[in-house]
Amino acid sequence: MCRVFIISGASRGIGKALSEHYLKCGDIVVGCARSPSDIAHKNYRHFILDINDEKAVVAMVRAAKKEFGKIDICLNNAGMASMNHILTTSCESAKTLVDVNFLGTFLLSREVAKAMISNKISNKISNKNSAKSGVIINFSSVAAPLCLEGEAIYAASKAACENLTKTMAKELASYSIRVNAIALTPVQTDLIKAVPKDKIKSLLEQQAIKRFGEFDDIINVVDFFISQKSDFITGQIITLGGVLR
Repeated sequence: MCRVFIISGASRGIGKALSEHYLKCGDIVVGCARSPSDIAHKNYRHFILDINDEKAVVAMVRAAKKEFGKIDICLNNAGMASMNHILTTSCESAKTLVDVNFLGTFLLSREVAKAMISNKISNKISNKNSAKSGVIINFSSVAAPLCLEGEAIYAASKAACENLTKTMAKELASYSIRVNAIALTPVQTDLIKAVPKDKIKSLLEQQAIKRFGEFDDIINVVDFFISQKSDFITGQIITLGGVLR
């Protein structure tokens, strides 16, 4: 039976690569972003929304659950970055970063978890077999453990996602929902285009493996987390590139 994914930030970059990969695997993907998607596939559905818009997120998850009957995996990929010294960061910029990177992750996780729990209850009542566990994967950044200068609010928002990951893992374990996170190293996408090259070079030098991350690196970790063989793994954060915590 094919799996049903919800992937945020699916219109480009990492989110698009993840969506295309799992569609090729024969899965169903429900993607969302602030912009349209050019993915044309019979198993793909796209919602245009702000990930921190509660009503829109609730409506999307309910629509996905209604059409496909279940949600198996949620990839909280949507995010934004900003390079600003703390003294020149406006309150508006800080609020936007927190709303997208943290609040959006919280909202989508909450609604997906409700759908996963509802599916298991329905299957139990009807004596249907259900998957061992639902899986939620949050996306963090090496900016958090490295406390990168010039990215104070961004790093703080990602650190909040990591704490949320660990706490959700405890709160949702009894419902057979596993929650883990991937802390990304720089990947050559639009997200880092505006970051000065010297900043990127300095960041890569702080990694044990001094190169950009690639889509396949991320897919490899996602595949590990969502495997049923990983059903004893929750509350973990895998940091790419060999950055130590």
